[in-house]
Amino acid sequence: MSHQLLVADVLARVEAVREDMVDVRRDLHAHPELGWHEVRTTEILEKRLIEAGLSPRVLPTGTGLICDIGSGDSCVALRADIDALPVPDGVDSPWRSTIEGVAHACGHDVHTASLLGAALVLAGMARDRQLDRRVRLIFQPAEEKMPGGALGVIAAGGLDGVRRIFGLHCDPRLQVGQVGLRVGALTAAADRILVRLTGPGGHTSRPHLTADLVYALATLVTELPAALSRRVDPRAGMSLVWGRITSGSAANAIPSRGEAEGTLRCLDASVWRLADELLPSLAAQLVHPYGVEVETEVTHGVPPVINDATAIEVLHDAVQQTLGSSAIAPTDQSLGGEDFAWYLEDVPGAMARLGVRPPTQDTSGDLHTPAFDPSEEAISLGTTVLTSVALLD
Repeated sequence: MSHQLLVADVLARVEAVREDMVDVRRDLHAHPELGWHEVRTTEILEKRLIEAGLSPRVLPTGTGLICDIGSGDSCVALRADIDALPVPDGVDSPWRSTIEGVAHACGHDVHTASLLGAALVLAGMARDRQLDRRVRLIFQPAEEKMPGGALGVIAAGGLDGVRRIFGLHCDPRLQVGQVGLRVGALTAAADRILVRLTGPGGHTSRPHLTADLVYALATLVTELPAALSRRVDPRAGMSLVWGRITSGSAANAIPSRGEAEGTLRCLDASVWRLADELLPSLAAQLVHPYGVEVETEVTHGVPPVINDATAIEVLHDAVQQTLGSSAIAPTDQSLGGEDFAWYLEDVPGAMARLGVRPPTQDTSGDLHTPAFDPSEEAISLGTTVLTSVALLD
């Protein structure tokens, strides 16, 4: 079969499953599940893969699965994340989330439907004896958890025999029909930071007789990011941003406990590894004058996603030959974290950014917000890219 006929065949097969995959995405969107709890999602995927004549293997954690198509000593892997976020769904659609406070606000439902579509296309090609290689599908749980469900996949042998791995991630900045490609660092390292302060507590009329814990906490949350910026190379792009601050329950009582929790992100992996020692030391120095005790926890999340140059070449060819050269877009490194990085610590590969912004809109809402509303046209495009990259590598 000529290359042009192969491309035409892929596009026709993708079109044949397009509406079905939109329905799958809507079902997943209406029934989102948080990391390590993706039971219903896993059951749906397992059923669909078995119906396609495949033999999926549920991961030892009980959610997520791995499935090989075709045969060969080594294989190329395609990965999608399947978990949702503890974020309310702010989009008024017939398939809006039915689970209060939980939504696919990062587009993992789009990723999952795209990979399932690729699975059905590749399974059909295998039945028709048009697949001359082995392709591994990885439907991964708990991407939004630190340090990420990718480590569980690796521990379960998910990368055994894999020579290269590919993935897609929704990007609301790119218009649907565009695919963002970048060699090298695509995302940042990301950690969870938790700082606990304790003191004796007391009356707000006599702060000098106790430890003013709230004042110390306020000092820490404002000064720690600034102090950090003066202790590391500014080119590393290290950023500490708080997401939760809690302390006290009464206006006239100085509390005995307080917490600040946030994320530390860094563009440079070597500088990122300094955080274990640097953050606790700086936090202790900042609150020492106020007589409170401090405990700092640094939970390592993920290293940066580093896209392999050869893998990007394969992605470039896949997009160019199926969607056209105009679909390829440059993309910058972001401070977002992505546990796809753990796979790239073991095997080469790449992640592309899948445009999901509707062409008639200035935005589809940002990731991790209730307003995120990706164009469903991106699903078949994601299926096309994933299928093609598996056939071209």
